[in-house]
Amino acid sequence: MARARGLGLLLALLLPVVSASMPGTVVRLNKAALSYVSEIGKAPLQRALKVTVPHFLDRSGQVLQPTRIRILNVHVPRLQLKFIAGFGVRLQAAANFTFKVFRAPEPLELTLPAELLADTRVTQSSIKTPVVSISTCSSFLGHASESDGSNSTSHALLVLVQKHIKAVLSNKLCLSVSNLVQDLNVHLGTLIGLNPVGPESQIRYSMVSVPTVTSDFISLDVNAVLFLLGKPIILPTDATPFVLPRHVGTEGAMATVGLSQHLFDSALLLLQKSGALNLDITGQLRSDDNPLNTSVLGRLIPEVARQFPEPMPVVLKVRLGATPVATLHTNNATLRLQPFMEVLAAASNSAFQSLFSLDVVVNLSLQLSVSKVKLQGTTSVLGDVQLTVASSNMGFIDTDQVRALVGTVFEKPLLDHLNALLGMGIALPGVVNLHYVTPEIFVDEGYVVISSELFYQS
Repeated sequence: MARARGLGLLLALLLPVVSASMPGTVVRLNKAALSYVSEIGKAPLQRALKVTVPHFLDRSGQVLQPTRIRILNVHVPRLQLKFIAGFGVRLQAAANFTFKVFRAPEPLELTLPAELLADTRVTQSSIKTPVVSISTCSSFLGHASESDGSNSTSHALLVLVQKHIKAVLSNKLCLSVSNLVQDLNVHLGTLIGLNPVGPESQIRYSMVSVPTVTSDFISLDVNAVLFLLGKPIILPTDATPFVLPRHVGTEGAMATVGLSQHLFDSALLLLQKSGALNLDITGQLRSDDNPLNTSVLGRLIPEVARQFPEPMPVVLKVRLGATPVATLHTNNATLRLQPFMEVLAAASNSAFQSLFSLDVVVNLSLQLSVSKVKLQGTTSVLGDVQLTVASSNMGFIDTDQVRALVGTVFEKPLLDHLNALLGMGIALPGVVNLHYVTPEIFVDEGYVVISSELFYQS
């Protein structure tokens, strides 16, 4: 089972299966990914091919003599993987087996070359997970020879031992690969599980359709549903499906991931519905540089000074009633927030009194990054924060005078809060122990492309 899991994870790298994605997300694994898997896959393939050989019955003497045979070593000098357009992936491997035949009076050591050829097809299961099946598998076994080249063993005995070994390997090599694929399917079935996004939110993944295979890459459309407190976050379905152009990203990259506008809309709706974007901004009343008190505010609004002759703490309650809007243009990603801000002051009885409220519009630049398996973001304010008085219990409010104060006490806490949320990130397509390394991010009209190398941490 350990050997099966090892090659199972190896084969998982061949497939654009995802542990995280959004509606309208396209994942491509390119030729460079197959080259990488060919290198790191040699060791697990060697372990998988080290099968058990039953005893050989030596009939050369007067007494039937069972002779034990054991595989000492399997060396895979060549492993090649190739896309088969419209089908799947072809595996070609060369292996050299070293056997020990425990005969009397001295053990015999043999070497045997072998070739392995297998074609795999990827389909979709009833529970929307990838299913891998072997379409054809064959092994080609060469001639056995003594490891020391001495040729001291009788030709007749060597022929019989070789026939026995070949009969065993012919049955067992492809069976071992088949068992690995079944173990892989169990592994891929875990993709339907819930992955945490935040304390009260999760994401669940499923395939939309069977993969598309060309001679250059294998591509998969996947669907993700976000959950908040166990209930799905559902956006109106876009009538136009997301189609990732063929030539995007960095040429020669192992993986190309296309993330549509839907991903960002879903994630922002989740943040808004969960209340994670809401925040209360306060200050230390006794701090010399704290502008959040009625004394400072009273210099701008006379009625505040009249009602609060003594300095009292002020709180800004920021609430996101409207969903933030992400806009993706070529080489430019932005966010637009429209929070409602209520300004309150502590009254003498420790209750808070509403002074006035503002409708706020904040435009932000969005910088995207990738860390291992997560897409993360940071923001910075673009231009001036726009303020409109929604209501006032303090008479006339001059927004031009209030803007400078609000900008000072509002922008930094908002950015700190928002960047902490976006820094938590959301999982990108991947499999267990597979990380994105040296990723490059490209923003285009209505979608984002990530080109990346891959690293499998065994």
